Formats: sequence, structure tokens, C-alpha cells
Amino acid sequence: MSDWLDAVKWDARGLVPAIAQDAATGEILMVAWMNREALEETARTLHGVYFSRSRNKLWRKGEESGHVQNVREIRLDCDNDVVLLKIEQLGGIACHTGRRSCFFQKLENDRWVATDPVLKNPDEIYRT
Repeated sequence: MSDWLDAVKWDARGLVPAIAQDAATGEILMVAWMNREALEETARTLHGVYFSRSRNKLWRKGEESGHVQNVREIRLDCDNDVVLLKIEQLGGIACHTGRRSCFFQKLENDRWVATDPVLKNPDEIYRT
């Protein structure tokens, strides 16, 4: 049952980086970490589940924001140490800043410039 999980090269903390890519457009939306439990649950439920290093617990994408990731494919890179999730991002927002993608900063003239708009104020997304 877990042979496929054994093929993953987990780091010393038992984690592997995971890239979330829009299945339709190929746009990279975010990068997060997964532990064995997160990857197994993602494969079983076909919803993005990650491991929050800051909270030291599973993070089910969309559990607070409603911005769930429906997983279309799970891939493993040639070194078996990076997971790629091809996803459908519900609500169109993957980033906690309220943007479509976490990669909204572009290097221009030796400084980082925010190039993508905030689609929804994070205060309206996260009720803390």
C-alpha cells in the first residue's frame, strides 16, 4: 500500500517540497512542504494537503480560506525529491496574500516589484 511513498526521498525532517501548478495553464501557483501523511492524504482525497512547518501540523489547503485545490495529477521528479501537483485552484486564489499565485514579485532594476493584483483582501479571507 505505501510502496509508492517509500520511493520518495524525504529530507532529514521527513519533508519533501511540493509545487502546485495550474493543470490547465501550467502556471506555478505555490510551493509548500509535504510529509508522508500529507502526500498520502492528497493522493487519497485528491485535495491539496501540505505540512505547515511554522505550525508543525497538516495544512489542508482551503480549510480556512475556502480556496481548495483539486488535484488532477501527482508527479515525482527524476531524483524523487520534489513532488509536482497539477491542480485546479478553486476560487482562483492560491496565495495567502489574496493573489492568484505566490510568485507575484518580479526583479526589476535591482528591487522586487509586486506585479500581480490582490484579488481579495486577506482580512476578508482569513478570520483570525
